[in-house]
Amino acid sequence: MKKFFKTYKSVIILLAAIIIGAIVGVVFKEKAAVLSPFGDIFLNLMFVVIVPLIFLSISTSIAKMKQPKRLGKIMITIVAMFVVTSLVAVLIGLAVAYPVKLVNAEDGEMIRASLEEESVDESSESEEEEQTILERTVSAITVNDFSKLLSKSNIIAIIVFSILFGIAMNMAGEKAKPVEDFLNSAYEIIMKLINIIMYYAPIGLGCYFASLVGTFGGSIAVGYARTFAIYLVVAILFYIIVYTLYAFIAGGKRGVVAFWKNIIPATVTALGTCSSAASIPVNAEASKNIGVSPDIAETMIPLGTSFHKDGSIIGSVFKIMFLVCLFGTNAGIGQIAIVALIANLLITAVPIGGGTISEMLILTMMGYPVAALPILTIIATIIDAPATVLNVIGDTSASMLAARIVDGKDWMDKKEKISA
Repeated sequence: MKKFFKTYKSVIILLAAIIIGAIVGVVFKEKAAVLSPFGDIFLNLMFVVIVPLIFLSISTSIAKMKQPKRLGKIMITIVAMFVVTSLVAVLIGLAVAYPVKLVNAEDGEMIRASLEEESVDESSESEEEEQTILERTVSAITVNDFSKLLSKSNIIAIIVFSILFGIAMNMAGEKAKPVEDFLNSAYEIIMKLINIIMYYAPIGLGCYFASLVGTFGGSIAVGYARTFAIYLVVAILFYIIVYTLYAFIAGGKRGVVAFWKNIIPATVTALGTCSSAASIPVNAEASKNIGVSPDIAETMIPLGTSFHKDGSIIGSVFKIMFLVCLFGTNAGIGQIAIVALIANLLITAVPIGGGTISEMLILTMMGYPVAALPILTIIATIIDAPATVLNVIGDTSASMLAARIVDGKDWMDKKEKISA
């Protein structure tokens, strides 16, 4: 029991704070709005670290990428598996979440107006002339002054600049080593700063939620409960049915038996740590025990931790649909799918930082006020455990599919594997 509480302590405390906040909001109604400033403190602290977090996490990750000794066929296959299985995840997420009204928001317009008021000072040019698609794309991915990169209003431009900066460091080689070391140090400091901010998270999110429920009614609290319940059912069915199907496609009945025989340790580790990164060693071992060659397993599992997250993709669809229902807006299936996929391509193995980047990107691309960030943070918190399991086990099943393509239909019989 002590071990369980130690592992889930932060999540338990955060969930408890959210529940207490909901109760306070239901009991005191509009009077709970007095707690709003305490929620704003947390929101402002998270906004302050967003720009350096995005720049440092993306640029340092790209700078660290060295040319791996991998066959081109393996790398192409891995990318293909990531794309195909991610599309399956987003389509299933859409099939479930799109027709369902996750939250009833009779006061949706009031919620939108309230959040937009908080964001009004972020952009003095709110009334812009109509732009063509190309002009809007250019203004989204670039800015005309370096100082504008320091604003969270230009998230996509920050990401593009960070990618280019990381590539430039990689091209500079050893000459960029001092800068790379400095940025790595700065990244570690930012992550410690986020850890410090997260100590305040239970108070901040609890007060934010109390104010939200008190001002806009208990329907939003019911919406979170409904979202979690539906997501949990989807996650369990996805885990059992989809991954069994992948195992069957990869290795037939024998592949299914090998998958279920070896997957439990990785599942338990994912549940116990709520971290894809922490699950890498046991997950890679599980893949190799199933019969996946080391060069595939040891390449796909680490890469999958950053770039292949079935649970997070489905979660992003739920987050988007929650906002769509909450604000009473319309969103096309194609738009939701593209935003969910792009947002998750940018998630790193860092649970807090990666999630924040993804959620800010969702808000930016869907046109919602950035002040709605805590709404997505709460959803991410309540679905964290099942989402992590899907993220981790999705990499294992994808490695089996890759082995089937690279090593042929008899991949499980090949005892002599070529190490990376």
